[in-house]
Amino acid sequence: MQKYFDEIVKSIQESVQFDSSLAPAEPSAPFGAKTKACLEHFLSLAKRMGFETHNYDGYVGEVVFGEGKEFAVLAHLDVVPAGNGWTYPPFGGVIADGKLYGRGTMDDKGPAVICLYCLKALKDEGFTPKRKIKLIVGCNEESGWACMEHYKKVAQLPEEGFTPDAEFPVIYAEKGILHLKLAFPIADAPFTHLQGGSAANMVCDRVYALPMPEKSRLERYVNPLPNTALIEENGRFKGVGVSAHGSTPEKGANAFGAMLRYYAQENTACQYAYGILFEDALWLKGIHDETGNLTFSPNVVEWNGQTQTLYVTVDCRIPATHGAKEVTHALKQAGIAYEVVHEQNPLLNDKDGRLIQTLLKVYNEQTGKTVQPVAIGGGTYARVLPHGCGFGPQELDEQATIHQANEYISFKKIRELSKIYYEALKQISQ
Repeated sequence: MQKYFDEIVKSIQESVQFDSSLAPAEPSAPFGAKTKACLEHFLSLAKRMGFETHNYDGYVGEVVFGEGKEFAVLAHLDVVPAGNGWTYPPFGGVIADGKLYGRGTMDDKGPAVICLYCLKALKDEGFTPKRKIKLIVGCNEESGWACMEHYKKVAQLPEEGFTPDAEFPVIYAEKGILHLKLAFPIADAPFTHLQGGSAANMVCDRVYALPMPEKSRLERYVNPLPNTALIEENGRFKGVGVSAHGSTPEKGANAFGAMLRYYAQENTACQYAYGILFEDALWLKGIHDETGNLTFSPNVVEWNGQTQTLYVTVDCRIPATHGAKEVTHALKQAGIAYEVVHEQNPLLNDKDGRLIQTLLKVYNEQTGKTVQPVAIGGGTYARVLPHGCGFGPQELDEQATIHQANEYISFKKIRELSKIYYEALKQISQ
């Protein structure tokens, strides 16, 4: 794979330069013109390599290699919004200090491009797979999975596969995902405007409110939440935090939480909302199984002045053997109005099955480690398959920049992923 390194870097760089975050639909571009262009770029690259390709109406693309029982590699080309705090342009594809920076470098354009070049390497070597490998690249993974729903209507999903959009060594289970929009009536609210957050699955790192609190009162206030700040910016009250993936809110710092706690000291309705959202007043975080604890991350907030209601979108990750009804029942019991915005069932594989054990063997051989399959809170395309799993690209113990400012993929990581995915595709299709 080493001889393809420069080409891989260049192709990832080109792909990252498309801002493929969700945008208004246009003709033949259901998720926006730039996402369509990114998909066309990827398929054009595959076509030049000599692969059969399919563009399913701008929703999802496909690269096909080999014949036989089908096997899916499920990746995606859409990204979450850039967010704030970047050192380098989020869609610039800047290279510095042995790293390629940009939104999507790790999630998931980089791994998608690497898997494509692994297929090219196998093809160039004259390798004949005994399975039909379908590299499927969606365009709506981050905000609804309409791409996969469309694919199921116009094509046939394989029974088995992996997604390079999770963590190593191999992911045998994923928590259920529930996005809820909660409504909190707030009489005599201490604000006339309150809005923040970029996406349901990103920890809120910026929130703004009006009017600006009295300076002396704010100066006396001691903010107890680490890595957050409450400041004045251009006449507005601003909360600053640290973004992170919604499935791991503990890795971020919620700016909305810092601001709501400030308001809670002077308004009982805000105090109640803070208790539900940030102090686990409903005892939901105690729900637990082998896949971990339930997480509850309030990530998008908007104040409706006409109805005097604070709307908060929460990212909830539910342990695989539990269900969404446990969460919604608690909300009903508490009398909290809610709307289900998005829901995905959990994923639970046999740890000792051929798929998990083959990928685990490849990972251990390529890294020299001796590790076991793991469960995660993130939701991946793997759960659209009867037998699917997550397989990289991130190590459990490495610093994560996915969904954060300054997302990057290092040259070292590109080389490591190239070897792992090459060997995995080869062994799974022999």
